[in-house]
Amino acid sequence: MTLLTHAIDVEGDASLQSGQPLTVRTTAVLPAFGADPELADPPGPTPMDMAREYGHGLAITPLQAHTSGRAAGK
Repeated sequence: MTLLTHAIDVEGDASLQSGQPLTVRTTAVLPAFGADPELADPPGPTPMDMAREYGHGLAITPLQAHTSGRAAGK
């Protein structure tokens, strides 16, 4: 797994196991330090795919913003 996909997986799994709301603490920080939200894991999903799988809207929003910002040259 990429670090960003792993972070989303940990946040989603922790929420499922604990019954607590999803958090985005790690996922929101990683793209700011260069984690690529479009980089797929070697066997499969991108971070966005993983966030959608968990219904992790808190992660989808910053991932989309980061991806859109890169496309716009920011």
